[in-house]
Formats: sequence, structure tokens, C-alpha cells
Amino acid sequence: MGRRYFGTDGIRGLTNTAPMTPEIAMRVGQAAGAKFLRGDHKHRVVIGKDTRLSGYMMESALIAGFTSVGMDVVMVGPVPTPAVAMLTRSMRADLGVMISASHNAYQDNGIKLFGPDGYKLSDEDEIEIEALLEAAPKLADPEHIGRAKKIEDARGRYIHFAKSTFPDHLRLDGLKLVVDCANGAAYNVAPSALWELGADVEVIGVNPNGFNINDDVGSTKPAALQKRVVETGAHIGIALDGDADRLIIVDERGQIVDGDQLMALVTKSWHAAGRLKGGGLVATVMSNLGLERYLGGLGLNLERAKVGDRYVLEAMRAKGFNVGGEQSGHIILSDYSTTGDGLVAALQVLAVLVEDGRPASEVLTLFDPLPQLLKNVRFNGGQPLETDSVKGVIASAEARLNGTGRLVIRKSGTEPLIRVMAEGEDMGLVERVVDEICEAVAKAA
Repeated sequence: MGRRYFGTDGIRGLTNTAPMTPEIAMRVGQAAGAKFLRGDHKHRVVIGKDTRLSGYMMESALIAGFTSVGMDVVMVGPVPTPAVAMLTRSMRADLGVMISASHNAYQDNGIKLFGPDGYKLSDEDEIEIEALLEAAPKLADPEHIGRAKKIEDARGRYIHFAKSTFPDHLRLDGLKLVVDCANGAAYNVAPSALWELGADVEVIGVNPNGFNINDDVGSTKPAALQKRVVETGAHIGIALDGDADRLIIVDERGQIVDGDQLMALVTKSWHAAGRLKGGGLVATVMSNLGLERYLGGLGLNLERAKVGDRYVLEAMRAKGFNVGGEQSGHIILSDYSTTGDGLVAALQVLAVLVEDGRPASEVLTLFDPLPQLLKNVRFNGGQPLETDSVKGVIASAEARLNGTGRLVIRKSGTEPLIRVMAEGEDMGLVERVVDEICEAVAKAA
């Protein structure tokens, strides 16, 4: 059975357009609430959000849905996605909800669901919720309707948790860093945690107004951070996305360090310390072949999963790894978190930097990536990848890359895009095959 509402990372779309309408959000609350009503205890759901304007509307709709089927709601306000996962577990909630469209612009929004263990729901759970969405809800009797309340210490709880992941014997004293919070969910917590650990903190992207989330700031648009790091003479720059579950680093020269390099760094560090589990790390099909070769040189493995941090985590749990993530900066350190956590990952990178003592540009880039190119083709429905013309172009490209590179073509799980990625020894060839495939897909679409 296919999924109608859920994509790679929850439900996401343009606000006030299906599936991101208040009506559907209320039904999601009723359906998810019905699924997780188990036993005779008073059930509880934790709801967090990022800073986009529509978060208030979607939050109210979800509250109506959950309380109507008998669930109590705890609102924690704007906090990172990993904070919702952590609070769901620590508060013994039956369900956690993050209202966010991650790195997307303010016009979009999304709903991410976490089970009582703090992990994102499985495909099977999401399919079951979708089935309940199509059925009439079983509403609670008047005396059993849920209550909603807001707690004020959620940010403090998360700051304390994040700081606890940094090695006790280290401090960030003397380290100047710039933090870009994308005008998103971490605008308050990330600068506070880093300052409390001793860093000299410069900030950008910390003035959310409902419309400016991810607007020329954050991990997907790091130009402002690169400029500020160089201008201020900072040792390092940290860029988070709108819900702070991904991380990109900028070194002191203004050069971007992506998720592949950061995963290599943490894997190498934990391996040397005897902390690494699974004999390597889990990444996705999008991670650079250079990462795989680098790990092989250390005697470590790269296990590849489907795109999406929850698929990475599923592979980590199934095969006993404790480091995993995506090139885009979703980094999962399962010793600490049940989902990607940009701030916690940044603290592990900073710990390596402090102990090493050399500049970030000498510490953080561990391998030379193979030439890689990713382009997106927008489409308005249909199955362009199933047409004979597109299949023929793809087959030709694979033959030309055979033995020297890779080709990955997939539908985005969060946007109406076909993503075309190629990598190989010859950048000219990579560019040609990507352009040819994109042109064929655009014609078919």
C-alpha cells in the first residue's frame, strides 16, 4: 500500500494547500492520537514547532485533533526537532510532534511524528495512520476530552541536554565562532549552549519574524555565514537549518565543510577513542565516493541507506552503528540522540577541534571528494522517470560512468522534484550526463 500523505520526512507541503491545511492537521491529530491511545493511563503528546508564521495555525489544529480523542497536549514552543524527540522520551509522552518544513521557505510547513521512544515513526506506522485519516474519528466523551498546557522550561531542558554531550574535561574558552540559526527553531538555544560552554559567540539568523526562516541564511544558504566568519576572524562557523536537525560547518577561511566530511571526522575520532560501533558509519546513496574510499583506508565500512535520516537510523539500529547521517548535514549520533541533531553534532566537531589545536581548515577536511553534481528538475505530476526516453538516457549515462563513478536519480520525498546526481573521476563527463538526464526528464515532465 502506498502513502498518500507522508513523504521522506513526515507530511510536508505549501501551507493552506493539501495536505498542509488545518483540516488535515486536525485529522492527523485525531488519527495519530487514536493509534497511540494504549492502556488506561492519561495519554500525553508533546508538540513543538519552528518559527514560521503558519506554525501557530497548525499547532492549534493539531491540538484540537489530539484533545478531541482524549489526549493531553504539552506545548513546548519553538524548539529544535531533536528537542521534541528528547522531550517525548524524558516526559514519558506517548507521542511527539514537530511542526516544521525544515530547510524550506516560510510558505511551506510540515508535521513530523515521533513515537514514545523518541524515534520517528516507521513506514508501517505511517500507513496505519493514513488509513485512520480516511475513517471517521472516535471522539472522546465530554469528560475524557484532553487538556492543553504550555511548559516554559523546554528550552532550558534541551540546552542542559546538549551541553551534557560535550566532553567534561573540555571547554570552548578562547574559541571565537559564528552561529547561523536560520531564523529558525534554534535561534535561542544554540547560541546560549555554546556561550555557556565558554565560546565567544557571534550570531546571525536569530531574529525570526515568521517570514524569514531559511531566507538567505542557514545550512542550505551559508554565504552570509562564510562572509561573517572571514570578516570577524572567527575560528569556525556553524550553520543550522530551520528546525536545527542538520549542520554545515564553515572553516576560518570561509570554506564549507559538508556532512560527509563531518561524519568522517566524528567516525575517525570515535574509532580512535574506542567508541565507534558497527565498524564504520551509515550514510545514504548521495554521500560522496571519496568518503567511502577514506573510510576503507581506515579499515572501516560505509553502509549506504535510502535518502532520509530515518532510513539512516533504521540501518544504524538494525546493524549496530552509532554514527550515521547525510551529506546535507543530518548527523545522527545514537549515543545521544534518536534523530539528527545539528547542535550536538557541532559540539562533537568542536571537541575534536579544541583537542587538536590546529585551525579548522587543517582538521575538518579529511578527504578529497570526487567531482559530484546534483541538479533538480521540478515536475507537476506523472511518472517522468518511467518513460522510455528517460530510461534510455539514464541507461546510456550509466554505461558511460561504468567503473569510474555513480549515478543516483530519485524523486524528492519532500518537494515535487526529480533529483539527478552523478559523480566520477571526470567532471566534464559528470556535467554532461547530468545535463542530458535533466533535459530528458524536463521534456517528459
